Formats: sequence, structure tokens, C-alpha cells
Amino acid sequence: MSFTPPVNAIGYLLRHGVDFDSIGQSDVFEETSPELLDAILSGAGDFARDVLAPTNWDGDQSPATLDGIDVIASPGFKQAYHQFVEGAWQTVAMPSEIGGMGLPGAVSVATNEMLYAANMALGLCPMLTSSAVKAIDAHATDALKSTYLPKMLAGEWTGAMCLTEPQAGSDLGPVRTKAIDNGDGTYAITGQKIYITWGDHDCADNIIHLVLARLPDSPEGSRGISLFLSPKYHVNDDGSLGDRNNFKPIGLEHKLGIHGSPTCVMEFMNATGYLVGEVNRGLSCMFTMMNEARLFVGVQGVAIGERAYQAALDYAQERVQGIPPGQEPGAAIIDHPDVRRMLIDMKAKLMGARTICFATAEASDLGNHAREGLLTPIAKAYGSDTGVDVSSIAVQVHGGMGFVEETGAAQHYRDSRIAPIYEGTNGIQAMDLIGRKLRRDGGEAMRELITDLRASIDLVTSASGQGGVDLSVCAAAMERGLETMTTATDIVLNASEVDALGVATPYLELCAKVISGSLLARTVARGLHSEDNQSAAMASLARYHALRIMPTADGLLDAIRAGADPVFDFPRDQLADL
Repeated sequence: MSFTPPVNAIGYLLRHGVDFDSIGQSDVFEETSPELLDAILSGAGDFARDVLAPTNWDGDQSPATLDGIDVIASPGFKQAYHQFVEGAWQTVAMPSEIGGMGLPGAVSVATNEMLYAANMALGLCPMLTSSAVKAIDAHATDALKSTYLPKMLAGEWTGAMCLTEPQAGSDLGPVRTKAIDNGDGTYAITGQKIYITWGDHDCADNIIHLVLARLPDSPEGSRGISLFLSPKYHVNDDGSLGDRNNFKPIGLEHKLGIHGSPTCVMEFMNATGYLVGEVNRGLSCMFTMMNEARLFVGVQGVAIGERAYQAALDYAQERVQGIPPGQEPGAAIIDHPDVRRMLIDMKAKLMGARTICFATAEASDLGNHAREGLLTPIAKAYGSDTGVDVSSIAVQVHGGMGFVEETGAAQHYRDSRIAPIYEGTNGIQAMDLIGRKLRRDGGEAMRELITDLRASIDLVTSASGQGGVDLSVCAAAMERGLETMTTATDIVLNASEVDALGVATPYLELCAKVISGSLLARTVARGLHSEDNQSAAMASLARYHALRIMPTADGLLDAIRAGADPVFDFPRDQLADL
């Protein structure tokens, strides 16, 4: 169950897939030299392999426990988290003006993938803290920022997101948690929140909750929700911790996976909270937190897929079963053509999903908010779906041993399954792509992306042949795929609302497969022009993607042309039985 961080693969995508030269022209980020990047990737890889990865199995087998009103983390988690804090890993992509390293978000995508792969359950804690820091920094008062951000930035205090209630999940309009103005700048918060990831634990001294609640005179629905900051422990004027606030965990969920992540039911009983942002503007403030979290859930999907892939590769190189064609007795199953097909399929899908996550972070780093918004639901959905797909194939590679717990393959599959659900289900991501990101601007942002990718075809063509590497199939796949994507976009833009939403998921999948393959080919072309000696291997993945993954977009186009009719043709009252 060892883990070897894919430093070479991630480093290649950073070197040739992310435009650090353009990012570096901004005054926002510190200089990201190749030497600094190599040092950060190496350090993150060592930490992930040596500190976090050994705790992964213990977290699965010995989940967090509730002791009275305190949650006790899984064995080894507290010690590993303290080393995370000591290494300042929380600060990598935080703005330098609030004490962070000031590095681009693309670097954070790289480091966090390795951390999530090492221990996804534990990695959720700093992920939520990072997102909470961004929301507080963007919307809170200076007083709240000065009180809470330094400790959160350091990782000494963690963050949690309190949105969901029993009757308010994906639709937060029915939120019932109440907030009463105390008249002294604070509010009394009362209500119950469920599915609160890392809502309580003993790894950090304080936990800062961002809570959605409703004031008595607020309008119904989502327009009447405000956001509040509510700390587990009050903070005294001198920065020391005071009494415990009036909320507590009253239960821990027993989950399919990520057992080491304490998913709490939190009860607020006139707990003290502080308004973040404007009254009744809580959802817009919270989306600052959620949008970053959505990208990193996509990164989690890639991460857990990578962990599952490595386990499958190790097993395939050791397991002897049958005699592969052209091999002697005793050869491992990795030489069976179908096993090799599964392995390369996993690796190519992961590399493609990685490129979208990096492209999303790059768009944010460059201040291209339209493209960032367009790519975020694709990164979240495709990254997390890829994680489930790859983890399932990994179980298959293991055969019967994948279905038992001792190999660890089952844990990866179980852990992966949450990512398409939380931070907005992947169906909601597809609806967001169609409704908010595509149809709202008439497809302008999508057409700009297609134009950008189409302009890269000449680059790919010119790189083909260098060093004996053939990229002609990639250029052809890009040409065909981008035309398919353009046609699909036009269909969706002109469809009725029902038809558009009925094909939202296949449209997102189509876009993801074409975009990922195009980005991968462009990255390899840049690498060839730079004479990077890892380009030949990467080119083989790009060719596989061009031949096996991108062409499936054509079948998805047929589904998009059909609209919602096939979805609703079957009578509703006969769904249970004919």
C-alpha cells in the first residue's frame, strides 16, 4: 500500500502546460523559478510519501470517534497534521499580503494532488481551511481577518463549511438555521447542520466554522441567507483562546469511504457568530469558498485515481496468471494485452483530467475569470468521475483480490465515490455549465476556449516528427473533436431549457474529453519544442487519448442531438416495472 508521488508527470505538466511566464507578469504572484518549483514538488512528494501515506490505511480501518462532545481523529492523524503545519504547506498558494507564499494556484494543485493521494481523508481538512481563508479574506471585516486569518493561514486553526441541513442539501433555499442579532456586533445562531466535514477534531486548537443562517426578517429562499463566522473557541483580545462556543458535534456519519474524515452532525444552540459580508448575501460569499473547493475536489478525483492506478500497476507486475502472448511461463499479468489496455487507459484518463485541473488554476492565476468559471464545473465533474472510473478499473486489475480489503484497492474505490457527490453533485456541475456558464453569455467564453485550442493545432502539427515522435493522430483528433464540441455547443445554445438540461451531463463529458485531449497534445508539443526528454513517453499517452478517448465524443454528440426526449419518453408510472 505504498505510494510514490508522480513528481515527473506533474512536473512535466507544470513545465509545459502552465504559462508561468504570463502568470509571472502579474504583480499578484511571487516569482516561480524552475528551481523553486522543483524544490516544492520534491518536498511535497517526500512529505506525502513518508508522513501522510502511512496513515491512510489506519484512517480507513480506525475511523474518527466521538467522545462526549469531542471528536478524536484516527490514529496518527494528529501527528501527521502537526508536521503539515510545521512544513507550512497550508501557505503555498495563499496571498503574500496575508502571510502566504504567494505562489500561483497551479502550484497548489500540484502539491495538493500528492497530499490527497497519500491520504484523501486527512487532506480534506486543509482543503476546507484554504477555502475558508479565501472566503474570509474576500468578504469579512478587517477585524475578523486580523483575528482569524493568521492562525488559519498557518494551519494552527482549521476551517469548516456548514451549509447542509436535513431538508436543505443541494438546494439551500430551505435553510432553517436561525441567526438573531445580539445588538453588540454578534449574532446568536441556532440550528442543526449535517454532513460537516472535519466539523470537529483534535488535530488543531480551534475550528472556524462558516455557517449559513437566516435572520428573522429575511426573505424566503436563497435570497434570505446570510453567512456567519462561528469559532469552536472564542478568541480573547490578546489572541488567546477563551471559552468554548455553544455548538457541538452530536453524531458522526458511518460512511462508505473516507472513514478517517470525521463527518459531523453539528448542533448550534445560541452559538456566537459574526456576520461575514452583507446581510442576505451569504450564498454569494459562500461561493467564494465553494468554487475553490470544487476545483480541488476534481484534484481529489485525480489523486485517488493515481493512488489506485499505482496499486494496480504494482499488482500487475507481480501477479502471475496464465501465459501472456509471446511470453514464457511465469510472466506477470502486465503482459496480457487486456491488462495492459486497462493500465494505459487509467494513466491516459488521469493525465487528461490533470490537464483540466491545471488549466482551471491557470485561468484563475491569469485573472481570466470567465474561463475559470467555465472550466471549474468541468474540472470538478470530470476529475471526480475519472477518479471513480480509474479506481473501479484498478479493482478489476486486481481481480478477486481487489474485492477484498487487504490489498487496499477496495478502499480507493470506496474513497473515490464521494467526490462526484459533495461540493455540488456532478449533475449540478453539468447544470451549472449549461445554465450559468454557457447560455448566460451566449457561449462567448466557450467559443474563446475552442478558438484558443484550435490555434494550438498548428503547434502540435509542427512538433510532430521532432525526435522521431509522431503527433499527427493528435492533431487530427483535435481538429475533429473541436468541431464536434462546436456543434454540440450550438445545439445546446439553441435548445429548450428541458432539452439543454436533459443533455447537460453528456455535454460536460464531451467537452471534458475534447479539452483534456487537446490540452495534453498541446503540452506534449511544447515539451518537444523544448527538447524535454520525457516528451516521448508523454506523447504515447497523448496518442492513446487521441485514439481511444477523444473519439467517444462523437457518440455523445448523438445523445446531445436527441435532446431530452429519450429521457422522458418512458412513462413515469412504469419506471418501477413494465
